[in-house]
Amino acid sequence: MQPVLAYHLAMNKWIVAALLLAPVASASPAALAQQSHKEYEPPSAAGAGQKLLEQITGDFEMTKTFFPANGKPTVTKGTVKQFMVQGGKFLESDFTFFDPDGSKSTGVGVIGFDAKTNKFTSFWYDSTKTSFSIRQSDGTFDGKTITLWATSLDPDRPGHKSVARMHLEDDGKVLVHRHYSIDDQGNERLVLEWRMTRK
Repeated sequence: MQPVLAYHLAMNKWIVAALLLAPVASASPAALAQQSHKEYEPPSAAGAGQKLLEQITGDFEMTKTFFPANGKPTVTKGTVKQFMVQGGKFLESDFTFFDPDGSKSTGVGVIGFDAKTNKFTSFWYDSTKTSFSIRQSDGTFDGKTITLWATSLDPDRPGHKSVARMHLEDDGKVLVHRHYSIDDQGNERLVLEWRMTRK
């Protein structure tokens, strides 16, 4: 092979290789990582559940009533600030409770809705204990009432021993949140009611 022809063939190989690698080289490592992450965890849009969560944002005065199995109910006052976070995907609730003995406690709740499964999931933690409370709906949603069943991440500990339901009253001015315990026969007993009125 003549030297000139060999030179041109070698150059053509380098040009083709450079053209093939150019798109990869021009993409930054961050862009490539973002592309792969989006493929691994595709983003999801807000659904019908977020529309209801948006309706219960705001500042509230709260009355918490505890109904013991025996004896008179006890009442605690408090305040709640609820707001959407993470681009309107989740509702965060910041609670402050003013206990009858003059002490104060706090709690935080976060609830979201997955449009793919039609399920709400909530997490609760507060200043009185070190464990999380996790609840999830069963996939049915009428657009008005959120029903959350107790859920456990521990396979050795059964869940569904309590259920919470929340809905709006008085043209959206009042949010009612009730917790029920469930006995072995499936009967429900009202244990706790949070009645939240807009300021």
